[in-house]
Amino acid sequence: MKKNICYFLLFFISISTYAQNRYTSLVPKAIRSYESATKFYDSGLNDKALSAIEESIEADPNFIEAHMLMANIYSDLKQREKSISSYKKAIDINPDFFPKIYFSLAKEEFNSGKYEDAIKHFEKFISYPKVNGSLLWKSKQMIESSYFASDAMNNPVPFDVKNMGDSINSNHDEYFPTITADGNTFLFTRKIKTYFYGPLISKQEDLFISNLKNNEWGIAEPISELNTPGNEGASALSSDGQYLFLSACNDEVEVEGAYKTLGSCDIFLSKKKGKIFANPRNLNEPINSSLKESMPSFSSDGRTLYFVRRQKVLNSIGQYDIMVSQIGNNSNWSEPVSVSDLINTQDDETSVFIHPDDQTLYFSSNGHPGMGGKDIYMSRKDSTGKWQKPVNLGYPINTINDEGSFLVSPDGKTAYFSSDRDGGFGGKDIYQFSLYEKVQPIPVTYMKGKVFDYETNNILEASFELIDLSTGKTVVSSTSNATTGDFIVALPTGKSYALNVSKDGYLFYSENFQLKSVKSAKDPFLKNVPLKPIKVGQSIVLNNIFYDTDKYDLKNESRIELGKLISFLEKNPKIKFEISGHTDSIGTKQYNQVLSEKRARSVFDYLLVKGVAISRMTSKGYGDSKPVTKNNTEEGRSRNRRTEFMVNSID
Repeated sequence: MKKNICYFLLFFISISTYAQNRYTSLVPKAIRSYESATKFYDSGLNDKALSAIEESIEADPNFIEAHMLMANIYSDLKQREKSISSYKKAIDINPDFFPKIYFSLAKEEFNSGKYEDAIKHFEKFISYPKVNGSLLWKSKQMIESSYFASDAMNNPVPFDVKNMGDSINSNHDEYFPTITADGNTFLFTRKIKTYFYGPLISKQEDLFISNLKNNEWGIAEPISELNTPGNEGASALSSDGQYLFLSACNDEVEVEGAYKTLGSCDIFLSKKKGKIFANPRNLNEPINSSLKESMPSFSSDGRTLYFVRRQKVLNSIGQYDIMVSQIGNNSNWSEPVSVSDLINTQDDETSVFIHPDDQTLYFSSNGHPGMGGKDIYMSRKDSTGKWQKPVNLGYPINTINDEGSFLVSPDGKTAYFSSDRDGGFGGKDIYQFSLYEKVQPIPVTYMKGKVFDYETNNILEASFELIDLSTGKTVVSSTSNATTGDFIVALPTGKSYALNVSKDGYLFYSENFQLKSVKSAKDPFLKNVPLKPIKVGQSIVLNNIFYDTDKYDLKNESRIELGKLISFLEKNPKIKFEISGHTDSIGTKQYNQVLSEKRARSVFDYLLVKGVAISRMTSKGYGDSKPVTKNNTEEGRSRNRRTEFMVNSID
């Protein structure tokens, strides 16, 4: 009997010593219940964990670790008030027992909108010595966010949200919208539920499309030629609607018939043929990798792709960053790089969208000062082309929840986003609202038309470029639809542009758009483009040759058009041609004749200096003798003042 008592005493002392070394409680029942709760919690069984931890605290109300575990469970269950209460009870027992508890408490307070309390407890946490470096950085960031959020809630921005209706939304989840430059085609992702064997549910993402009819969106239809049994996620239309970039994922196992990816998610490209998207192809390296690439956004310049990549940090998976790559004249993509250190942070940046103005970037992030979760931000390019410090779109656009799937209409006035807020059709719906002026992009109008043969009216697939006349930079580069000849060119307002359309075997076509005084988007330019076959006697107007009034010196903007003319002549070395000058009827016949001759000669001399053989060229002035329209209006006189190129012979 004495021996058994000794064994019991030794066992009790051993357990007590062990418990004393491990926990703040010496009560066996409290410890047993706590350890059971820990096992349930680690297995994701929060209800059983909560029941066990309540028994532990009942057995020992001063068990600090039990209060901390209860706080963690309530945090996972999004019961933030109870989580905050449990953290505070642990602190009341021993304020300095576990310094990191102040960080956890402050996060819960921040996510509950208790910003002053959050600031106090973040500052308490960083006051301790030897604080973990990443937690120190995060605490300082969240202190800044707390000040921002408090101010944002006291100064809300305009926000008149409206559900897009049952033509777009359903009882499924809808998100990741994209739109063409003319605002007439709307594309998005829908998560479809497929039922198997009773309660088991499989969810799969497909792409849907809707067209604007009589100012109303038509019922969205699945893009059957692109959808597979796998996941087709975020997508991006080129501004002309001819190219579609889409994310396709095989996260767990390969699904028969789904897109083949290099990693869990890759970006694919499909070109429109007629009215359907055809033959999607994996962009492969360097765009895709063994990591996750998704959420593409394609710039209106027709060359620049923005997307999201999950980074690899040492031997682990890191944060999501926004990457950018450009396609060269050889059709190869450049090695993707971080869009900007001012935009990407140590946390996640997702849901990237480049507006058709090619100057304004919208994205979601939890790494910049914000309301909590992921907020939506905007960054603009400065005059040197560098991205500026991101601006939070403010409250109530941003809330303590995650905001993303953000899109802005070409005119910059309407924004779209996805939300599971109350009052929808079920799950996440796509909503729209008027975007307040301060965070609007540069308004964009557009030119829309068809390219066809001047003589036969046959549809042509042709290359076109839109060039900023002030900088000489090509801002758009694309092709017309091979089946329909359709094209759309986005035109950011406030600038002047040269349009050049070309195809082998044809004279090129040029046009200019003066939008310097336009402050908002106007009605679009509707412009059909007839291309003239190369033949003797065929002529074109060089619409982007410019002179000052009553002068014959070439203005700097003319060099863009002259460069295109030189490229055309290099591709067609057998052509001999005439450069002719024409004026309106203002002034005397003699004056107009001399001015037209000098203007034609200015072009002749420029080409000669640039290496065009003198034997190929002639120049002639016609004064006002060959008007193309009447001279009784300024518009008519402007058309009559022109420089022409005519094919004289083809050797």
